[in-house]
Parts: sequence; C-alpha cells; structure tokens
Amino acid sequence: MKAIIFFLFIFQVHADEKIYSELQMKEKVKEEVLKKIEGIKKKSVADLTKELLERESELNKRESEIKQREELLKASVDGFERRVSLFEQEQNKIIGCLDENKARKAQRVAKLVKMVSGMKPDKAAELLSVQDIDISVSLISQLEPDKASKIFNLMNKETSARLQKQYLNMKR
Repeated sequence: MKAIIFFLFIFQVHADEKIYSELQMKEKVKEEVLKKIEGIKKKSVADLTKELLERESELNKRESEIKQREELLKASVDGFERRVSLFEQEQNKIIGCLDENKARKAQRVAKLVKMVSGMKPDKAAELLSVQDIDISVSLISQLEPDKASKIFNLMNKETSARLQKQYLNMKR
C-alpha cells in the first residue's frame, strides 16, 4: 500500500513535468511499479538474508553460552558430589571412631562393674562416693540390685541420695 502511494506521488511529480495520455500513464505507472517492486524484492531478500544471518549468529552465540553454562554446571555438580562423598567418608570415619570409643568405654565399665562386684560393700561404697557421679551411677546401674542396695546403705546419706536421684533420672 505504501509502495502504491509512493508511486502515485512519483507519478504526480512526473505528471507536473509532462502530460501523459491514459494509456501512457498506465504504462508508465506499471513500469515504475515494476522497478520499485524489483528494488524492494532485491532489498528485501538482501535485508532478509542479512537479518537471518544475524539471527543465526545470535543463536550460535547463545548456544555456545548455554553449552559453557552446562559445562560449568556439570563441573560444579561433579565438584559438589565429590565433596559430599568426601564428607560422607569423613562422617563414617568419625562415626566409626565414636562407635569404637563407645565399645571401649562399655568394656571398661564392664571391667569396673566386675571389680566393684568383687569388693566388699563398704569398700565399694567408699570408692563410688568419691568417683564422678556419672561413673558411679553407670556402675551401680549394672550391679545386682542386692549389691547396689548394700552399697547405698553404707554411703553417706547425702551422697547416697544424690546418686539415687541421678540413677532414677539417668538416660537408658
């Protein structure tokens, strides 16, 4: 539509210069329209080709950027997975050490229980009265009830009460 208006404008300019017959005018308009269409076709194809090439270049650039991002992301994920694996290995080592320490402590407590069980109640009461409260409670909890009651009876009332209270509140 713009092209037709433009041609009519050109024709009007040319009309001021010359006067054409109706047949000449149609031929001249047709000739001018064909010239302009050819010019537009050539220009449009060139512009379209140029635009397509620019877009293709942009798409290739974006694709390259996306590939770089994917590679960075993959490297980050691999690094993260490696760190998680190392963390899990360290965690397993620590848990293993804790379990080993717990087992050793249980063995030591079992030996102490055996030693305290072999003592006379008055000597056991004297020993447990001066020990750390947690150790004393742990040992008493593993003694036979008769032996534990004799030991509690032979202790200072205050110490006996404190140990009994701790014994009742101990975590099982």
